Amino acid sequence: MLHELISLINVVIWPAIVLFFLCRFGTAINRFLENLSRLSIKGPGFEVETFNKGAESSANLAAALASKGTIAKGEGNVEQSVLDDVNVVTQAVTPRVLRRAGDAVILWVDDRPNGNRFERQSMEALGIRFVNVVSTDEALERLKNQSFDVIISDMKRPGDDRAGYTLLDELRRKGKDIPYIIYASSNAAQHKEQAKQHGALDATNNPPELFRLVMGALKK
Repeated sequence: MLHELISLINVVIWPAIVLFFLCRFGTAINRFLENLSRLSIKGPGFEVETFNKGAESSANLAAALASKGTIAKGEGNVEQSVLDDVNVVTQAVTPRVLRRAGDAVILWVDDRPNGNRFERQSMEALGIRFVNVVSTDEALERLKNQSFDVIISDMKRPGDDRAGYTLLDELRRKGKDIPYIIYASSNAAQHKEQAKQHGALDATNNPPELFRLVMGALKK
């Protein structure tokens, strides 16, 4: 059933969101392009390219929310969700972030990576690349030979209910201060505070918030 639902989102809902986005949110896109106008790169087709990036990022954020069942049924709710996602993109994607995104590489640690594909695609649209691993050991091995701009980790993995903290604590013990975000099932205040006490940037279960956190880390 889950596979069929994901297929429906990919084939039907995602294109519908893109079309809806293109028809209804020209004002928000104008703000997006106004922010990008401060970039030094200019040339034919530049605004079209950035428009496409913003549209694809926003549509994938909406698809991520839909895939997790966090958009209430009803046309008004879908419309508001898409508008909220447009605003997230326009506010978070500054010229500096867009420049950094093209060179950024993120390590994503999750034993079920397919569950996060829309979130990844929202950032890949901006040029960010991802290395996906499924275990703490695999993540540590990757970190021996490659540098990353941000690490995103789930919390529970087979054999370790606190795997997100296990990896984070080991990295901090080794003196690695890479921005680290917990992306798990809880968005409770106590879990966010606990994550920060371990040295994480933050913890969330919300796709737009994850997007904001990653863009914020790339600004630094």
